[in-house]
Amino acid sequence: MLSARVSKHLPPWLREARDVRLPGWLLGDRARASEFMDYGLYVSAAGADSQTRRMETLSHNMANVDTPGFKEELAILQARYSRAVRDGTDAAGAGGVNDLGSGVSLADTVTNFSEGAFKRTGGTWDMAIHGEGFFVVEKDGEQLLTRAGNFQVNTEGILMTPQGFPVLSAAGTRIQIDPTLPSRLHRDGYLEHSGGGDLLALRQPQSLGDLARVGENLFRPLGPLQDVASQVRHVETGFLEASDVRPTATMMELIETSRMYEANIRMIQNHDQMTGSLLNRILRAR
Repeated sequence: MLSARVSKHLPPWLREARDVRLPGWLLGDRARASEFMDYGLYVSAAGADSQTRRMETLSHNMANVDTPGFKEELAILQARYSRAVRDGTDAAGAGGVNDLGSGVSLADTVTNFSEGAFKRTGGTWDMAIHGEGFFVVEKDGEQLLTRAGNFQVNTEGILMTPQGFPVLSAAGTRIQIDPTLPSRLHRDGYLEHSGGGDLLALRQPQSLGDLARVGENLFRPLGPLQDVASQVRHVETGFLEASDVRPTATMMELIETSRMYEANIRMIQNHDQMTGSLLNRILRAR
C-alpha cells in the first residue's frame, strides 16, 4: 500500500487500487479493458512512496547525528521490472518495450556499522570500543548489543546505560561498583573497581547482517554470538564513539530526495490532468 502522504495526491479513482480498469465500452475491447492500467500514474505514485520512505530513513539519521555510537541506516533503492516481466508474460532483457522497467522501489534498509570518530569526554564511565565488538546490556531479561559507551552508575552502584539497562560482564553478570573506591578501566576491557574487578563483555555476531535494530541504540542478535578475541580487545576510557552519520552528505541526500519526491508528485498531477482531458474528449465524442 502507498503511504498516506502519497495517497492524498492521487485522484480519487486511484486511491484504493493499483490496477486501474476502465469499462469495455470506453476502449471498445473488453479483453484490453481488463488489462488496462494507468501505468505512468502508478509508477509515479510508487516512486513518490519510495522517496517518502527514504526521506524518513534519512531524517532518522539526522536526528541521531549527535547520539554516541549510533549507526546510520541506508535506504537501498532498486529498479523495478515492468508489469509484464513481473507477471511472467515477458522476459527481462528481451529487447522490447518492457525492458524500460517501472521506476524504483525501496528494496530494504541496511545498517552501516563503520566505526565512528572518537570524542574525548574525560567522563569516568565513558567508554569506546576500538575495532571489533559490542557492549552487552540486559533489557527485559534479554541480552542486546550496543556500541554506545556513555554509561553511568546508579544509586545502587550498577553500571548502566542512560536508559537504565545494566551493562554485563564477560561472565554475564551485572557490574556493581562502589563509587567511593578507586576504579580503573584497562585497555582490554577489564574494569578494576571495588577492590576487585570485572571483564566487560565484548561480543560480536558471526556476521553483522545477523543484527536487527530494536531502538534505543540497541541491536538484537539473530544468531549465535562469539567473544572478541583477547588479542584484539581494545576499549578506551574517557572517550565516546561518535555517530557515523555524515551530516553534510545526509543533508544533501535529504534535499535530493525531497526534489525527487516533488517531481513524482508533479507527474501524478500531470497524469491525472491528461487522463481527465482524455475522458472528457471521449465522452463528448459519444
